[in-house]
Amino acid sequence: MEGRFRPGYRFKIRDLAAAMNVSDTPCREALMQLVRERVLEMHSGRSISAAPLTLAQYLELREIRLELEGMAGEAAARHITPAQLRRIEEFHQALIKAERTGDWSGAVRLNWQFHHAVYLAARKPELLALIEGIWLRNGPMLNLQYPDAAPHYDGEHQHLAVIDGLRKHDPVKVRAAIQHDMIEGGRAFVQLLQRIDRGEVSYPAVDDEPLVRPRTRTHGPARR
Repeated sequence: MEGRFRPGYRFKIRDLAAAMNVSDTPCREALMQLVRERVLEMHSGRSISAAPLTLAQYLELREIRLELEGMAGEAAARHITPAQLRRIEEFHQALIKAERTGDWSGAVRLNWQFHHAVYLAARKPELLALIEGIWLRNGPMLNLQYPDAAPHYDGEHQHLAVIDGLRKHDPVKVRAAIQHDMIEGGRAFVQLLQRIDRGEVSYPAVDDEPLVRPRTRTHGPARR
């Protein structure tokens, strides 16, 4: 959900178990559960990696998110406390700082923390669980946003509109701002996914390579 793993990142069970100070078995079972939930994918029955999303998958999930996260925003506007609002404001300020300083991984993480804090304030645990399930699948892909497809807005940052709506306890404004954030702020990201879909750029699974790079064309059109 926080975007710590890029699309294609391969999980090594032994290393993961050692990092968490547990045996291999629970790590393997947890990874297989995430495979069943389509968060991770298995290759040839052996390698397990963070699953990418196609453009069509991303847009379908976004259509669902527009409704679920809009609903959570409405509820948050009714139940938000001053302490929760301050926390949300802090996440946004930290996000802006991360973007300005080029801390791309921090920006991805803080964007999730901002949204999660809003949805947590809704006091709807079942709705939150549904939203978290979708963000589990979206998280790795959000690494592609920076620096080539960072959110841009026609006017003020939509997070500011979310904060203002929460402060005024205005469910309609919060819902609209969350939805506009996804559509308006995600335009460059969708355009990047379209370029990937057309084979114009690709992203490697190896962590020490650039995340997005031009696809080399040799003989004829590039193939996916």
